[in-house]
Amino acid sequence: MKKIAIIGFGAASIGFLKGLQEEEKIDNYKIDIYEKGENLEGAGFGGLKYDGKLFISKEMGGDLVIPLNIQKKVVEYYLTKSGLAKFDKNKKLELSNKLEKGDSFENGELYKKFYDADFEPVRSHFFHLGTDLLIETVKNIFDEFSKFNNINFLFGEEVIKVIPGPEVVVATNSGSEKNYDKVVVAVGRRGHKLVSDMVKDHPDLVLSNDKVDLGVRFELPNHIVDYLNKEMYEFKIRLKTKTGYIVRTFCNNPGGEVTLESYDDFLTVNGHANTTKKTANTNFAILVTHSFTQPFNDPVGYGSYIAKLSNILTGGDKVILQCYEDFKSSKRTKKLGRVEPTLDPKHFILGDLNLALPRRTIESIIDFLERLETVVKGVTYPDNLLYGAEVKFYANKINNDFFENVKIIGDCSGWTRSITYATSHGYLIAKEF
Repeated sequence: MKKIAIIGFGAASIGFLKGLQEEEKIDNYKIDIYEKGENLEGAGFGGLKYDGKLFISKEMGGDLVIPLNIQKKVVEYYLTKSGLAKFDKNKKLELSNKLEKGDSFENGELYKKFYDADFEPVRSHFFHLGTDLLIETVKNIFDEFSKFNNINFLFGEEVIKVIPGPEVVVATNSGSEKNYDKVVVAVGRRGHKLVSDMVKDHPDLVLSNDKVDLGVRFELPNHIVDYLNKEMYEFKIRLKTKTGYIVRTFCNNPGGEVTLESYDDFLTVNGHANTTKKTANTNFAILVTHSFTQPFNDPVGYGSYIAKLSNILTGGDKVILQCYEDFKSSKRTKKLGRVEPTLDPKHFILGDLNLALPRRTIESIIDFLERLETVVKGVTYPDNLLYGAEVKFYANKINNDFFENVKIIGDCSGWTRSITYATSHGYLIAKEF
């Protein structure tokens, strides 16, 4: 029986396991799954840890061409594991009325309204599990695969080195070294160091590495965007701003909370929403895509530097919170207005994001919001909130044909940026095994 190591237990690895199962190949291998988290609750499954936003779309989520029928299969799998959907006797999916869902810009009138204001509206079908249901969902998936006698979960084992060869060597922080016939690296954005180390040893593994998204987490009262939230749950738009940079919204959370996202040596901001417990605010990311030219070759390093700079300004272990009027005027916020932050006060200080973000990034965010005000009245109220920095890494775009017996999948491959696409990537790679 051939041996496979899967590095990381998250969306991509779940898709890979599901793909092996459907191809009836899963019993052909002895599989070790390495996860640096000490237990299931502590596992770092990125997007599968917060919010649980699923979608079916050709216009977002990554740079792979994922057939809609595969996306649909992946989404249905998560929905059934969450308990918010089930198949009837005719194999038709029945959705619970508790499931939050929406169709982004299927409403032609809204589409035209944003389009006429120079925005690019993004069409998608959305389904929202909520952070509170994600724990149960992932547990149900774990329980399914842990029943296989040939699958061994190794929690608390961080892989620090993958050495390709006729047999692939996997080395962990505990000093263990094991040989495998095949290795699947599925460490997500947070596992960028492992992939970066592989790239240092094999530079030709990279197809491209020139992008990073910098921005803020924006928070405002629900009533300003309530009609958009009810119509489509998440409104996804892009705009080419006057700087020439593309700015987009990401991860809209009606009634949600702003959270921290911890990396090895810096903090960024993020957001999520629960299925049951709601707040008075909506939050979403405003992200500016930065594309660089040679000799630039370290998008992760650049984004990490900006995040660390914002942490330095707060004393090292907090993020910056600023009111919009102050952000626009390059003044430090000293007092909040009508909008109450949903992030715990112990995690932020009032400050000035202008001291951390690049000038063109700031100009792009302001231009985006001022134009959005023409469509959504109240977006630029002076006391709406910006938290920073929020950074989304475009990992090195990997050539998965480079190694015959090592595959890098999901967000750490540079090809995906979502639960749906990362899971689908794993699912499709499994068909090649």
